[in-house]
Amino acid sequence: MKKLIAWSAALALVVGAGTVVPAAAAEPYCGITWGSTDEQSVSSPVHETHLVDVRAGRHECFDRLVVDIEGFTGSYSVGYVDEVTGIGSGLPIPLRGDAALSILVESPAYDSDGDATYRPADPQELVDTTGHDTFRQVAWAGSFEGQSKIGLGVRARLPFRTFFLTGPGETTRVVIDVAHQW
Repeated sequence: MKKLIAWSAALALVVGAGTVVPAAAAEPYCGITWGSTDEQSVSSPVHETHLVDVRAGRHECFDRLVVDIEGFTGSYSVGYVDEVTGIGSGLPIPLRGDAALSILVESPAYDSDGDATYRPADPQELVDTTGHDTFRQVAWAGSFEGQSKIGLGVRARLPFRTFFLTGPGETTRVVIDVAHQW
């Protein structure tokens, strides 16, 4: 019986020695499990929509960009690119940071009469990113043929997520969160 217990203990040591769990795998940063691959949502808007504002905020684990839409939009496309280009022109939009996110929403920044619903005071600095951990610059890339485009310069190619928030009333917010780290 003693030999059986000794062999069982030795076997447990050998099997257990090969099982190593790295510290990084124990818990993701702030519980974030997002990735860095392109994200999109494609569906038709319920009715005419207009981009009306762009704003940013800081959170404990991520920086947040919010695109305010009047009406219910159903489409966005967000992803890392080598270079953000102007919508319609194709000209490069310079951005600070070591990575760039291209944000395209299916909502123009003008109404059916061609009047602007969103006119940034400074197209190169849509929001003040001072003090943000991840954001370096938010720049306007234009609005053309029912779509609007924004360039987001970030510190590095970090995990992000994109989703809709609806309301209050007939409004939609396209939310882009970029983690502070992996």
